[in-house]
Amino acid sequence: MSATASENRRAHTVLIVDDDPDLRALLAKSLERGGFSAIGVPDGKSALDTLEVTVPDLIVVDVMMPTMDGNELTRRIREMPSISNVPIIMLTNLSDTDDLVRGLDAGADDYLVKPFGPAELLARVRAKIRRVEGEASLQPLTRLPGNIAIDRELAKRLRTATPWAVLYVDMDNFKAFNDVYGFVHGDEAIVLLARILQDAMRRKGGHDDFVGHIGGDDFIVVTTPAHAEAIAEEAIVNFDRDVRELYAPDDIVRGTIATKDRQGKGHTFPIMSISIGIVTSERPSIKTIAQIGEVAAELKAFAKSKLGSVFVKDKRR
Repeated sequence: MSATASENRRAHTVLIVDDDPDLRALLAKSLERGGFSAIGVPDGKSALDTLEVTVPDLIVVDVMMPTMDGNELTRRIREMPSISNVPIIMLTNLSDTDDLVRGLDAGADDYLVKPFGPAELLARVRAKIRRVEGEASLQPLTRLPGNIAIDRELAKRLRTATPWAVLYVDMDNFKAFNDVYGFVHGDEAIVLLARILQDAMRRKGGHDDFVGHIGGDDFIVVTTPAHAEAIAEEAIVNFDRDVRELYAPDDIVRGTIATKDRQGKGHTFPIMSISIGIVTSERPSIKTIAQIGEVAAELKAFAKSKLGSVFVKDKRR
């Protein structure tokens, strides 16, 4: 788990592309007053040159510019892989539906029709950046919150006096399964565990509980000490039942799968299970996200030393 996002917070950068210097200056002033960093350029070529060396958090583009209009610039930006997901707001004097459609087809995310006030500009910019940041924090495969959101959730729990518990979960023998059945079925196993953890949280947890996907087959559940063991038990029962559907019948009968290491030596591995380490605020010496991660990883490693699906809870005070 990484450091909290708030520890390295920076001003979001907005690139303004408009051939009117007065409007560029006005937009930049409004954005800077709103806490943003602004870069202004006069035309599409200058914008593309800037984007070769700078990745802004959002781009504001005037539709009506000479040489390269806003629609063409937007199309070119969407063809640049490193910035293709940066949100674009177009500025226009036009409100005709056909013009709006052309801009959206080119790849714009939103429109501002002139004249508009600073409050509307700031509201649109903030909304688009929030959306992109929210999507960026999701793991693509499971659509669960990723490391940014996980760190934010853990930091919130540490700031309050409310008791908390963290379940650090992963699959045993996942690599062997992935090697034998392929990455597509490996992804199915990851999605299965994500669903099981969400179901366990809903059935046995509280309304403020949280499930995150750290990456690969590693997951985290944030709950309270009162709910932690019940969630772990529910997840184990359901995983041990449902994971068997991912295996061929012959492998289920044997209870193992066979694969080879890089030296060509054969090995057998049991059907996948899950290991869960549980750390709670009942251990008052834990004050940071890093400490939560270290203790949870230690407990999970101990759980993995045992056969089958198990959870291990930290009982130290």
